[in-house]
Amino acid sequence: MNVLILGIGDAFTRRSFGSSALVRAPGGFVLIDCPDLIHRVLLEATTIAGAAWKADASKIDDILLTHLHGDHCNGLESFGFYRRVLRLRDPKMIRPRLHVTQQVAARLWDRLGPAMGTPMGCDHPCQLNDFFDVRIIDPATTAVVAGLNVQCRLTKHPVPTVGYVIKDGSGGSLGWSSDTPFEREHIDWLNQANVIVHESNLGPSHTPIESLNELPGELRRKIRLNHLVDDFDPARTDMKLLRTGEVLTC
Repeated sequence: MNVLILGIGDAFTRRSFGSSALVRAPGGFVLIDCPDLIHRVLLEATTIAGAAWKADASKIDDILLTHLHGDHCNGLESFGFYRRVLRLRDPKMIRPRLHVTQQVAARLWDRLGPAMGTPMGCDHPCQLNDFFDVRIIDPATTAVVAGLNVQCRLTKHPVPTVGYVIKDGSGGSLGWSSDTPFEREHIDWLNQANVIVHESNLGPSHTPIESLNELPGELRRKIRLNHLVDDFDPARTDMKLLRTGEVLTC
């Protein structure tokens, strides 16, 4: 399974984009989170990665959302508007499938509605389903997203948040921590994957690098770091920092 890293930054980054990725799945591309400037995010990362990764919002039909903090979801407004414009021009264009937990789904239109609820191509106020086909993912079950098997697990973030383990059915697998304080149980759950993308940042709702540095060497070698402050010093750890445009083989 191949995964293109789109951004590695936190909510305050000036040098990168919000932590996000694009997964090449049997059924098409799957976007993990949808940060600010999503169209530029996709353009810059896919340009670095090369022609095999040429994908923009018109070619991405599935989004896995971890939570509703802005650095992970602010791009949904622009993504949804863009796809609705395309659908008004071409009725064959489908609504993108937005995969979220029930807790996130319950808050989603409260987050997006004030900006997206005005009439657009119709004579009535828009609703969430005018833009997205919302699919509920349950931590108790495995979802199938574009041919990938997707499991999620709740983290201990201030808003409802999940990490993901994504498997392609032929041995490829990715663990995605999302935003979380250090929790060994969460890391042990992610460890079923071949590669773990784990956050490291400041504050009680995030994971200090010192905690990750204390993990066993075999586990640290599987971890790639994201959600980093701009001035993070690579010398603070032996784990690899991700880069925008990098392609992981999981």
